[in-house]
Amino acid sequence: MFTTRPELKGTFGMVASTHWLASSAGMAVLENGGNAFDAAVAAGFVLQVAEPHMCGPGGQVPGIFVTAKDRTPRVLAGQGVSPAAATPEHFAGLGLDLIPGSGLLPATVPGAWDGWLLLLRDHGTKSLRDVLQYAIGYARNGIPLSAPVVEKIETVEQLFREHWTSSAELWLPGGKPPVAGELHRYPVLADTWERLIAEAESVSGREAQIDAARRAWSEGFIAEAVDSFCRKAFLDDSRREHAGLLTGEDLASWEATYEDALIVDVGEWSLVKAGAWTQGPALAQQVLMLDGFRDELSYVDGIPSARTVHLAVECAKLAFADREAWYGDTGEVPLDVLLSKAYTDARRALVTDEASGELRPGDARGAAKLPAILDELKGRGTGSGAVGEPTLEELGLNRGDTVHLDVVDAAGNMVSLTPSGGWLQSSPTIPELGFCLDSRGQMFWLEQGLPNSLQPRKRPRITLSPSMALRHGEPVVAFGTPGGDQQDQWQTCFWLAHTVAGLNLQEAIDAPAWHTSAFPSSFYPRSWTPGEILVESRLGKSTMDELAARGHQVVDAGPWNLGRLSAVSRTGDGLLRAAANPRGMQGYAVGR
Repeated sequence: MFTTRPELKGTFGMVASTHWLASSAGMAVLENGGNAFDAAVAAGFVLQVAEPHMCGPGGQVPGIFVTAKDRTPRVLAGQGVSPAAATPEHFAGLGLDLIPGSGLLPATVPGAWDGWLLLLRDHGTKSLRDVLQYAIGYARNGIPLSAPVVEKIETVEQLFREHWTSSAELWLPGGKPPVAGELHRYPVLADTWERLIAEAESVSGREAQIDAARRAWSEGFIAEAVDSFCRKAFLDDSRREHAGLLTGEDLASWEATYEDALIVDVGEWSLVKAGAWTQGPALAQQVLMLDGFRDELSYVDGIPSARTVHLAVECAKLAFADREAWYGDTGEVPLDVLLSKAYTDARRALVTDEASGELRPGDARGAAKLPAILDELKGRGTGSGAVGEPTLEELGLNRGDTVHLDVVDAAGNMVSLTPSGGWLQSSPTIPELGFCLDSRGQMFWLEQGLPNSLQPRKRPRITLSPSMALRHGEPVVAFGTPGGDQQDQWQTCFWLAHTVAGLNLQEAIDAPAWHTSAFPSSFYPRSWTPGEILVESRLGKSTMDELAARGHQVVDAGPWNLGRLSAVSRTGDGLLRAAANPRGMQGYAVGR
C-alpha cells in the first residue's frame, strides 16, 4: 500500500491496475501534469498491449467516476450494442440455441475507443497523442509478454494455424508461439493508432481533435475494415463457420454515453455501481442482505469465519438468481423493488444454516422467469475453470478475461474502470487493423421474453462491474477486479474485509477469497454447478470442513488464486492510498 499527502510538494496521485506497465504509464502522465482521467486513459491503452488476452482495442469499457468539482458519481457507458442484423430469427436459422463465445457472431459494437475518448475529451486535459504515446511505444518497439499471454496463444495455436490465419501472423512470429518474457511487437496496431491520431490532428483544438478521432473510428477506416471483415466466415466454438453481423452502419449509429450511478446506503458507507445492463446491482443486493447479518460476520487475523463465508455465499446465490431473472438492458428492471428494504428482508429470510442447491429468484414485479434452457446447462462444458478465472479451450471459447484500473489524483478526481473484450484468443485478427472484435454478445439469451433476450441494437447484460464507495457521502474508494461472473463475488470479499473487518486496502485485497458457481455462467456454454463453492485454502482446513458440513461442495482453489483486485482511496484529510493484487504477480500500485 502506498500513501501520499496532496499538501506535500510533488504529490500527484495514485494508480493501481492489473499490470505494472499500465500503472507506471498512468503515473508518468500524472507526473507530467495530467489528471486522473488522463492517467486512466493512458493506462487503459497500455493494458491493451500488455494484457491482450484480457482486453483489446475492439472491446468495451464501463467506468464509475467523480470529478474534483462534482462529487456525484457518474457512470461511463462504454459497452456497444448488438448489430442491427442480430435478430433471434437469424440465430434460429443457424440452428443455434446459444450464441457462440468465439468468432464473429457474438461481436457487439466495439465501445472501448469511444468510451476512452469521451472520458478524455470531457474530463481530461491532455491531447490524444499525449495519452496514446505509451501504448504506441510498446506496440511499436515491443513489450515483454507474460506467461499467461503465451499460455493462451499456445492453447489456440492450432485454431490460428488452420482457421484464423491473420491471428497466426500476429501471434505466432516465426511460425511458433512467442516466448514468455521476450519482446513482442504489434506494428500494425501501432500504425492504426498513428493513423487515428493523424486524422485527429487534421483539425485544431484538443476537443475537436478527440471528436475527429472518434469519427475516424466509427465512420472512417476502422468502420470500413470491420464491415468488410465481418462478411467473411470463420470457425467458432459451435464448431461451424459463421460470418459476422456487424456493419459500418452499426458503428456509426452508436456512441458512448454517461449515465446516473446506482447508489445504495449501508450504514456510514454507500456502494456505487452501474445499472442493470451490468451485473453491478448484484453486489448491491449482496451487501444489503449481508448488512442484516452484520453481528454474525467476523474475521480473526484477517481470515473470515466459516459462518461469514457461508452467509456471503448464500446471499450471492440469491442475488445472482435475481440477476438471471431481472437484469438486462431494458427500462423495466425493477431495481426499486430489488433494492428495497422489504424485498431485501424477504430474501435474507431464505438464508438458513444449510447450503441451498436451488436457483431461487424472487418475484420482484410479477412472477420471476428464468431461461427454459437452464436445466440443460448444468455442468455443460465446464472446461478447466476450477479457480474461477475465465477458461479457454482450443476453439477460442473464453469465459471473460478482463483487466481493471483505478486512479485518484491530488485534486480529488477519482475513476474506477473495468475494460475488457477484444481478446486475442476469441476472435480472428482484422489484418489491416491489428486487433480483433469482442465476443460480448454471447451473454444474450436467444429465448425471447427475458430482460436479457437478444434484440437488435441492445446492450448485453455484461459482467464488467467497476465500483466506488462513499463514506458519509464523500467518495473515498474506487475498486474492482477482473473475473467474469466472479467480479461481484470477489468484490463482496473485499467489501466485507474493508468495511466490516476494518482491514486496510491491501489487507482486504490479500484476505482469502471465495465464490460460488451455483448460477448460470454469462459465458458460452453458460454452464453452472449448483452447490459448488471455490475457496482459497488460506481459509483453513477447519473452515473448509465446516462449509462442507453445511452442504457446500467445496473446491480448494489453492492459497492465492481467486481475484485480481485493485483499489485507490482518498480520505477526508486528503490522504491518498493505493493497493494492488499480489495473485499472479502482475498487479501494481504506484503513487507519489
